[in-house]
Parts: sequence; structure tokens; C-alpha cells
Amino acid sequence: MKILFLLGSESDKDFAKKIIDKLSPWGIENEVIVASAHKVPEKVFDIVRNNNKTEKNLVYITIAGRSNGLSGVTAANSIHPVIACPPFKNKEDFIININSTLVMPSDTPVLTVVDPGNAALAAVRMLALTNDGLRQKVSEHIDIIKESFK
Repeated sequence: MKILFLLGSESDKDFAKKIIDKLSPWGIENEVIVASAHKVPEKVFDIVRNNNKTEKNLVYITIAGRSNGLSGVTAANSIHPVIACPPFKNKEDFIININSTLVMPSDTPVLTVVDPGNAALAAVRMLALTNDGLRQKVSEHIDIIKESFK
């Protein structure tokens, strides 16, 4: 059970940390790899190809801005789910990055989640589908949220 972060560039590491921080209470293994689909597509293909053969319970979280080829290339070639969480520093950056993430070709199932915390929780819930212990923790987390509204 693992969450693999694929980042388009080193500059995306601070944004990835926002998601990783939200994952820490869940105790799920995660790894961060910088692999631009534009500059080193062969690296992305090798990662995905290897994980298709060896990993059973894996979720990718891709973080790439501008022309987000990374999320599409990953999703088009992977048997595992791909969550794109485009990085942004301000409103203008958000508009550019969200647009390139939302518009994907057919047969390229990228799930886009804008909020870093929700990207973490989405990945956790996907992995909980095949792990009873994690599913119980998710259920307890939901109960705590509901209780806070009483």
C-alpha cells in the first residue's frame, strides 16, 4: 500500500509537502519522484511500467503545473488511479495550472483535486477499499468530523 508522488519539477516539492503532511496521521508509505513528462518521458514510462508489474495497491498523486503532461502520461499508461493536484502560488497561477490539468484526452482518467488535504484524503480512501484496517480508520475519521457538528 503506497502513494507515489510524481512531480514535474523540483520546485513542486513545497506543494507536495502540503499533501504529505496530511498523510502522516494515516501511516501510509509514500515516495516522491521528480520526473517531467516533457523532459524525461522515458523515466515516467519506466516508473509506470515497473509499478504496473509490481505494485498492487498504489495511488499516484501527480503535481505539475503549466502544461500538465505528467498527469495525462501517467494515467494513460497506468493500471493504478491517478490524482492530479496542480500546484499554485496565486490566482493567476491557479487558472493556468487548473486548466491544463482538467483538459485531458479521452482514455486518460485523471482525477483532479485542487485542495492538497483533499488530495491526501482521496488517496487514503482509494487505498482503504482493499485494506480493512485503513477502512476502519477512515470510518472513524468521518465520525469525528460529524461529531464536531453536534
